[in-house]
Amino acid sequence: MTTPDSSSSLPASWNPADHEEGLYQGWVDAGYFTADSGSDKPGYSIVLPPPNVTGSLHMGHALDHTLMDTLTRRKRMLGYEVLWLPGMDHAGIATQTIVEKQLAAEGTSKEDLGRDAFIEKVWEWKRESGGTIQGQMRRLGDGVDWSRDRFTMDEGLSRAVQTIFKQMYDDGLIYRAERLVNWSPVLQTAISDIEVKFEEVEGELVSFRYGSMNDDEPHIVVATTRMETMLGDTAIAVHPDDERYRALVGTELDHPFVDRKIPVIADAYVDPEFGTGAVKITPAHDPNDFEMGLRHDLPMPTIMDKAGRIADTGTRFDGMDRFEARVAIREALAEQGRVVDEKRPYLHSVGHSERSGETIEPRLSMQWWVKVDALAKAAGDAVREGDTVIHPASQEPRWFGWVDDMHDWCISRQLWWGHRIPIWYGPDGQVECFGPDETAPEGWTQDPDVLDTWFSSGLWPFSTLGWPEQTADLDKFYPTSVLVTGYDILFFWVARMMMFGTYVGRLDLAGFAERKAVVPFEDVFLHGLVRDEHGRKMSKSKGNGIDPLDWVDRFGADALRFTLARGANPGSDISVGESHAQSSRNFATKLFNATRFALMNGARIGELPPRSELTDADRWILDRLDQVLADVDEGFEAYEFSKACEALYHFAWDEVCDWYLELAKVQIAGGEDAASRTALVLGNVLDPLLRALSPVMPFVTEVLWKALTGGESVVLASWPTASGQPADTAAAAHVTDLQKLVTEVRRFRSDQGLNPGQKVAARISGLDDELAHLRPYLDALAKLTEPGDDFAATATVEVRLTGCTPTVAIDTSGTVDVAAEKARAAKDLAAAEKELAGTTAKLGNEQFLSKAPEPVVAKIRARRDLAEAETARLRSKIAELEQRENR
Repeated sequence: MTTPDSSSSLPASWNPADHEEGLYQGWVDAGYFTADSGSDKPGYSIVLPPPNVTGSLHMGHALDHTLMDTLTRRKRMLGYEVLWLPGMDHAGIATQTIVEKQLAAEGTSKEDLGRDAFIEKVWEWKRESGGTIQGQMRRLGDGVDWSRDRFTMDEGLSRAVQTIFKQMYDDGLIYRAERLVNWSPVLQTAISDIEVKFEEVEGELVSFRYGSMNDDEPHIVVATTRMETMLGDTAIAVHPDDERYRALVGTELDHPFVDRKIPVIADAYVDPEFGTGAVKITPAHDPNDFEMGLRHDLPMPTIMDKAGRIADTGTRFDGMDRFEARVAIREALAEQGRVVDEKRPYLHSVGHSERSGETIEPRLSMQWWVKVDALAKAAGDAVREGDTVIHPASQEPRWFGWVDDMHDWCISRQLWWGHRIPIWYGPDGQVECFGPDETAPEGWTQDPDVLDTWFSSGLWPFSTLGWPEQTADLDKFYPTSVLVTGYDILFFWVARMMMFGTYVGRLDLAGFAERKAVVPFEDVFLHGLVRDEHGRKMSKSKGNGIDPLDWVDRFGADALRFTLARGANPGSDISVGESHAQSSRNFATKLFNATRFALMNGARIGELPPRSELTDADRWILDRLDQVLADVDEGFEAYEFSKACEALYHFAWDEVCDWYLELAKVQIAGGEDAASRTALVLGNVLDPLLRALSPVMPFVTEVLWKALTGGESVVLASWPTASGQPADTAAAAHVTDLQKLVTEVRRFRSDQGLNPGQKVAARISGLDDELAHLRPYLDALAKLTEPGDDFAATATVEVRLTGCTPTVAIDTSGTVDVAAEKARAAKDLAAAEKELAGTTAKLGNEQFLSKAPEPVVAKIRARRDLAEAETARLRSKIAELEQRENR
């Protein structure tokens, strides 16, 4: 592979839209992403966190997918048998809601259709409209194994759900009980914590009086923002040490509307400093009250039906909506003279349904639960013992805070779309769980509820690989290598997978091979949220969301991917804006132009000449390549994507393009042998650079690498490694000196008002023998020419280098419009003097210095120093121009 394609194989410019779709389909058709469980290569696997079947790609998904694709592409190049397994979640509530809305628009409902017909309707919607995100994944370049695409309602995954449910039920880990849940009156189902979004709401804190209206007789004042719940009050609680109420503890007060006595109880949970120090207790409609009700064995009447209407209280409020009742009860209490402090504004956090938007109602309900104590302990121990490593480690306390204090998990949902709970009820009260290979007796009825979506997605790492069957995929790819996800769902999804994984591992997975651990993944990499360029969370309400497909259309998939990966570090949020995407697009263009230039000048792959035959510039760039490859490896291995991408970006742009290509032009012009050696160095630098960039920027690197090497695909190429050659420190020092010399002369030229492309005569003195060979590079990069016999220097600049301080004398006569340059310098001087005066005045203001934070003062001081230096420089420049003007 030593003869590259001609540069003519590349288009004149890089337009991502002309290449991306065809390249991606070519990779898929060639089977590059299809994993072989029978391979002798070591296995590496990631299962895609399954997006909702109703969903579309947002920036959080784009970040997830970019990072996973980067990891899997790199591991494939390192010689692993890689499986990145895609799939989708059936998204019980979201999907059912969509189809119900469609039915409503048609004038019918799920009840009109019946359960079986409705479920078929949902499957029909899934076949026709679901999975939009899969097409978007292709646009992004996801190297997933489409042959293993999974859906949480597939037959195999359903079998896994039924199998583990029965095992856990038989083990006593699944039970049915009446407990408090998040209830959605609109959806009429329990919903999970992750589907509850808390918002600050300006409510009304109303204080009212229980007991006698006579101040000399027993009474207590309590306050609430949810007046309607007082119909379900079964106690009033005070702190045991509160002297104000000690005599009332153990007594009973009449309920104003319900034929019920309200006991006064003592509980340390009550804060005596808040409000009156007494709180009403509604065990069936408040989580804290429920716990208190359990401690004190209180009655727990449910006073609302499934739709959030008052029910079964025997009062005139029955049938009212909960918010209507809130007003009516307050008014009724006011009529009795019991309202003490009416409608005091009170800002508090209120849970709302993510799907339907209404206020969530804590409600006592008969549901199915998972007993989590032992499962959560195993999930915590897996991290404590190092079987699973969390990146960054700073997230470990958060993990332990959740799993060490986890409450039993409500897994039943009052829906039709989802995995039906495999519990059957017999005609004589029998209750039995049947597994996937068992059939319930005739006449038995199945539980109507379905399982929480998180139950089936919690099995995702092993159910997608064929469990409960002992498959070749499980043996090769389980435990999975890493889970990539946002830290915001560490508890909701990751904890459930860890609980199920450790439980199933103890059952039968540990026997697959001794090397197997009983965890679903070896690493958990937690990235942050994608925020806008101002650091704000993206949201529809703020109007600051970014459609990743819009960026793909405008800037290319590589630009989107590089922007996200460049900002990604463990646990850290990412701020991105359009300027970042444009910068990444420019980077892709820079790579394209650099490679095209190299090919036009014969760049090729081959064995390099002995180092003694290479120039300082050659040895320097090859040594820098070795160091960058080491930095990139270190970054990717630690999931520090930003570190790896920054190293590649600055090497490619700052060192290869801005410096080495310019130095290479000088060498190419130096004769056939020099040009040939330079072409080899160019090829041997660009080849590994393109390979190292390919996991993040697969499209542009594919086109360039194939043109450079003639290879089949960069997807199949090996991961680049350092040469092992010791670094040439002398060459590095020489190039550093050259860079400083060029930079200072360019700045000096600019100060003199010279056009950047204008060549001027220059005489250099004081350049030691070791650096003398750099003169051709300096002339080319600083636009200098050898002086003639009539040379007369008009300006000089001294540059302090490593071992010498050369002087560059330049003849600028006839090259500068002195009057125009003097006017421009005078304008700049006025601005600098104004800045100097302003900052000096501030620093002389004692009141400012005493009140301003130190970082602010330091910033003003730095501005003053810079303005002072700039003022001196410009005055000197004007003086020199005046001298030239008077000659």
